[in-house]
Amino acid sequence: MMKTEKRRYSPLNRDYIGYWMIAPFYLFLIVFVIFPILINIFFSFTNFNLRTVHFVGFQNYLRLFSDETFMVSMQNTFVYTFFTLVFTMALGLMAALMVNKKLIGLKFFRTSFYMPYITSMVAGAMIWLWMYDPSYGIFNQVLGFFGIQSRQWLYDANLAMGCIILMSIWKSLGYFMVIYLAGLQSIPAYLYEAATVDGASSFRQFCAITLPMLRPVTFFLFVTGIVNNFKVFEQVMILTNGGPMNATTTIVHQIYNRGFIEFQMGYAAALSIILLLIVSGITLFNFKYGNQGQDLDIG
Repeated sequence: MMKTEKRRYSPLNRDYIGYWMIAPFYLFLIVFVIFPILINIFFSFTNFNLRTVHFVGFQNYLRLFSDETFMVSMQNTFVYTFFTLVFTMALGLMAALMVNKKLIGLKFFRTSFYMPYITSMVAGAMIWLWMYDPSYGIFNQVLGFFGIQSRQWLYDANLAMGCIILMSIWKSLGYFMVIYLAGLQSIPAYLYEAATVDGASSFRQFCAITLPMLRPVTFFLFVTGIVNNFKVFEQVMILTNGGPMNATTTIVHQIYNRGFIEFQMGYAAALSIILLLIVSGITLFNFKYGNQGQDLDIG
């Protein structure tokens, strides 16, 4: 009796075509993501200044605790993230509720809300730079119409961060509106029909149906909004360049200044590692709690 020969295949041999097909992605990931991160970690332990490299251990990280400008940039980044995210989410939801109705000129309103998001950051910042101009900007023109004294919007330490937050809300509102609108249109209509039969008011339906059903969308926008707002740079660079008196400087702006203005590449690398740790912590939070709301019973 002949014994049947059993041939063993390893998963790698059986699926080698698949590995070849995904190889470009992994090559791109290694070359443009993992390798730069590893190089950055190495430079964060040196005093690299584009000419010389000397290992300095944790000196750059210890310097962070005595760097007042870095502490101010951390505080500014948290303030910017909090106010930008809260108001963008609230206004995005309100805009989504409005354009989810059958209104005259609905396409115009949807396009108008979304247009700033697809406009380049430089073009948008230049428009707001003109609006904030102390001499002929539209904001001071409006204040003058009501007899109110003009403001030095971007040159006042108490107003500059608020001006950048307002511009960022205008820029991101369309994106939040589209995501919320998709969430609203995925809510089954029969839930509202049943609530209407039970005599629930519109406000009661909003609190008992709309908000709970939008919880996964809200959580997604919350996490991605925090990550994106921590990386704010373009509007700060164009509108104020971190001033006045570092009132609007952020972590990424400090990384740029230390690396490409003062050529302290090692210290800038340490700053970027701190930012990486913050963003990575938020991402891990998303992996752990990213399925919030999926347990809702809509049946």
